[in-house]
Amino acid sequence: METIDFKEHAHRRMNILTGEWVLVSPHRTKRPWQGKMEALPADNRPQYDPNCYLCPGNKRADGSLNETYTEPFVFTNDFSALLHDTPKGSYNLNDLLIAKTEKGICRVISFSPRHDLTLPNMSEIDIKKVIDLWQKEFKNLAANPFIKYIQIFENKGDIMGCSNPHPHGQIWATSELPVEIEKEQKQLFQYYQKHKRSLLFDYLQIELKLQERIVIENEHFVALVPFWAVWPFETMIISKTHKQDITQFDNNEKNSLAKILKQLLQKYDLLFNVSFPYSGGIHQQPVNDGEHPEWHWHMHFYPPLLRSATVKKFMVGYEMLANPQRDITAETAATTLKNLNINL
Repeated sequence: METIDFKEHAHRRMNILTGEWVLVSPHRTKRPWQGKMEALPADNRPQYDPNCYLCPGNKRADGSLNETYTEPFVFTNDFSALLHDTPKGSYNLNDLLIAKTEKGICRVISFSPRHDLTLPNMSEIDIKKVIDLWQKEFKNLAANPFIKYIQIFENKGDIMGCSNPHPHGQIWATSELPVEIEKEQKQLFQYYQKHKRSLLFDYLQIELKLQERIVIENEHFVALVPFWAVWPFETMIISKTHKQDITQFDNNEKNSLAKILKQLLQKYDLLFNVSFPYSGGIHQQPVNDGEHPEWHWHMHFYPPLLRSATVKKFMVGYEMLANPQRDITAETAATTLKNLNINL
């Protein structure tokens, strides 16, 4: 079998979750950078901002009044991308112009009453409360028969389009499977049909054996840089046991998840000494659609920063027109993150 020198040779890697490919060009890390430099974001937020739509007791943009909450607070998005009462309809012109209506429910979760506390700066106890609320919301949203998928996610930082600096996440519950979930559904199902085992469970065993891309490991979860990572410091948290969704985690597992979340996000903040931006979210089984033994709970993190707090990765040109490309290898990124010392 021919071998590849991952540190020197340009090569393609397959994303086993989507079936797509990424081009890796490790020799390009030597090129000088004369491109765009981002401004460093201000990070001097007060504990409470009277003008913030998410702070306790404040009025939101639509005039609603927040509770004077002391723990994670959730409400239906005042400007939801999806509405629960959208009528059913479709459009098809000669099989070329095709559309259909979609309904859903969009929720916002304020992680803490503190305007200045991001997840890595919260205590594990308080992060566990966020996870408890994720569980509760998943169950409540799945009780709506028309909901087919529940996407829990966070956009952190204005560079990721976050419209409010108060640390918060979102949950979009949809009546159809989103595109990325359809891709993963196909790959997970095909593997399970062939092997009668979880694709991610088997993948994780390889990663644990090789120890080349592991960033953090605890009793119930592993944080790693996927072999097929696209973004420079992309990571994924995978549950060690084969469970389909967040409702199946017990208290011990939720404590472990809170711990590894805090540690991973602390490492991100240390990487370039900045409150690290990312889009992160949970992928788990569809709902109201029968059994899905092929699904295995995991959480993706897609941060844009490349070389420093002011240089980000752009998905343009070849990435838009052909397929994604990265310079630093997944192994280099994992080693960099792993070697960052955090306060345990």
